[in-house]
Amino acid sequence: MYRVLKFGGSSVASATNVSRVLDIVEAEAKKGCVILVSSAISGCTDALLSGDEAQFREMERRHADMVRRLFTGPQRIALQERMKALFGQMRQAPADEKVTFGEIFSTTILAEKLETEGYRTIWLDSRDLVVKGDEATTYKRIKSAVKATQADIFVAPGFICQDGDGKISTLGRGGSDYSAALYAAAVQAESLQIWTDVPGIMTANPKQVPAARTVPRMSYGAALDMASHGAKVLYAPTVAPAMSAGIDIEIRNTFAPDGKYTVIGNCPDASRWIGVASEKGNIRLVGAQMPDVTGDDAVENAGKALAEAGIAAVKMTPDGPSLNIEVREGVLDQALRALHRAFFQELPVQEVNLFIAGNGAVGQALVKMVRESAGAVKERTGKHLRIVGLANSTQYGIDLGGNPVIGKKGDYIRAILEEASKGSIFVDASNSETLYLRYPELLQAGIGIVSSNRRSFAGSYTDFAAVHLAARENGAPLRYETTVGAALPILDSIARGANSCDEVLSIEAVVSCTLNQILSDYRPGGASFAAMVKKAQEAGLTEPDPRLDLGGKDALRKLLILAREAGIPLEEAQVKVQPIVPPELLQGSLGQFYEGLEAYEPQWAQQAMEAEQQGFRRRFVAWLEKKDEGYVAGIGLRNVPPVHPAYHLRGTENAIIVRSAFHPYPLVIQGPGEGAREAASSILNDILR
Repeated sequence: MYRVLKFGGSSVASATNVSRVLDIVEAEAKKGCVILVSSAISGCTDALLSGDEAQFREMERRHADMVRRLFTGPQRIALQERMKALFGQMRQAPADEKVTFGEIFSTTILAEKLETEGYRTIWLDSRDLVVKGDEATTYKRIKSAVKATQADIFVAPGFICQDGDGKISTLGRGGSDYSAALYAAAVQAESLQIWTDVPGIMTANPKQVPAARTVPRMSYGAALDMASHGAKVLYAPTVAPAMSAGIDIEIRNTFAPDGKYTVIGNCPDASRWIGVASEKGNIRLVGAQMPDVTGDDAVENAGKALAEAGIAAVKMTPDGPSLNIEVREGVLDQALRALHRAFFQELPVQEVNLFIAGNGAVGQALVKMVRESAGAVKERTGKHLRIVGLANSTQYGIDLGGNPVIGKKGDYIRAILEEASKGSIFVDASNSETLYLRYPELLQAGIGIVSSNRRSFAGSYTDFAAVHLAARENGAPLRYETTVGAALPILDSIARGANSCDEVLSIEAVVSCTLNQILSDYRPGGASFAAMVKKAQEAGLTEPDPRLDLGGKDALRKLLILAREAGIPLEEAQVKVQPIVPPELLQGSLGQFYEGLEAYEPQWAQQAMEAEQQGFRRRFVAWLEKKDEGYVAGIGLRNVPPVHPAYHLRGTENAIIVRSAFHPYPLVIQGPGEGAREAASSILNDILR
């Protein structure tokens, strides 16, 4: 029985690649007589078509290099002379025949190498055997040539043939596949293998759609449909001879011979959709060859997939079981990826159970956001988020079915440890001063932590390091981007620099949203500073006790987290804090505080007026700077000039200015730093990372 193997141009492009081809051919030769059909080496056909002598010389050099590396002794010398003569014939040939020599060059080397390996090898001249447009004559001539002699391996050039008048011609670009099918049909081969540089026919061109995957098996009709509409891995005319003879076509990868591949045969297609192919702005969603099935069932889903990618189809037309889609050529690749996602990519769904602590504005916003976006998140990421635990400061509720109700007293963390599976996530959206002490227990159980509670990471550096160690040792995620800057990607940016050995030289952080709002809006002669602070407190913009903001406690926590994320083990005692108002005003009851602050209004107004007259704006700044003796840090009110990044902040905006050893210009991160919805969005991003 015969086995026909065709190799493409990339498969025979170098001596190294030819060695791979020989390994494959020799393995197949143990199973039966092999007919090896080969293309020209990659780039050769274009070079011969160019008619350019410089390109001829380059092709001659490449072939000579292959001969030099594959052969030794007398065989090398003899083949070098033979190749030189063939190139001479090519140069003397009519212009339209020069292109037919590429396959002669490659197959001459292959046949000679197999002969030297001890195989009885016969080179067949396809120019004499293959007649374009006359399969009956072609089959008769091939069969006669093969039967006329005994050989282990026949080697035949693909692509080339003669026309009905006996003039040398070609079968068209990609025609070597067709040549192989003609040889296989002529001898009723038991195997037809097309060896190329991809793992079979894929659901899309992997150069355009990286997520494309191999189709293990498909019908002749589906393969023809793919090939006819732009799937370059198979030349469309190849299918007919194989189908008529009932021979399976195997599309295999020369560079991964034991890897995935496609078998094309007389079989039903396994799924409704086979692949997506394209030519210019025309896309073909190829459907399975099924009776009474049309492409109408794909119009709605295809339109939706394109719309979600921001693409409007010019036209969609069902054609048999397939669907033709026309888009603007400039968005072709984007459209292919969108359609492939919709029809061929089934994301594995990962169930993620969330246990949320904190029922304030941020916690409530997060619960609402998770529940409203669950479907979209699942579709985009493959993660199904389920809220299975909720707690406020005194009670909790757990329901693994996804409907927890707060109402039970007791140890919420202990209950989580008893109920939660590994991979669950604990979300700390509380203001607890002590909850972080339980973080290691959760991490040791394989439960990840996402926190917006800055108190958890601004205690002692020992506690901070212990939590991180527990996360690393147990492979559990620990994320807290929201603790500084709410929705701004501040910590991640700083950590990346530290991880890449970029030394932080200084940090300036305007991170008190409340004070920045008040300082931006305050005008001498208008509402008093005390009145503005009270209004902010009533609106929920300050800490429950606003003295934590004015005394710098909130900014201090954020500075400690920033420094530690940069790899600096800063402790609270190392930070010199200068409250925004005299320290004595921060003592006593809250009522006494407001009375003292109102009495302080003349001094406050005078300071504001002087800053404005000098062209400055006042900002409450937390800062860290590297000195010869080490890092020094402080927090206090500063007058910043117009050139300073914080000068133009408005409302509750935050700004972080980081200067480092590797970069001559500072990294400035600026944007909204407050809002329950913004914080909830940032927490959700941490959950999904």
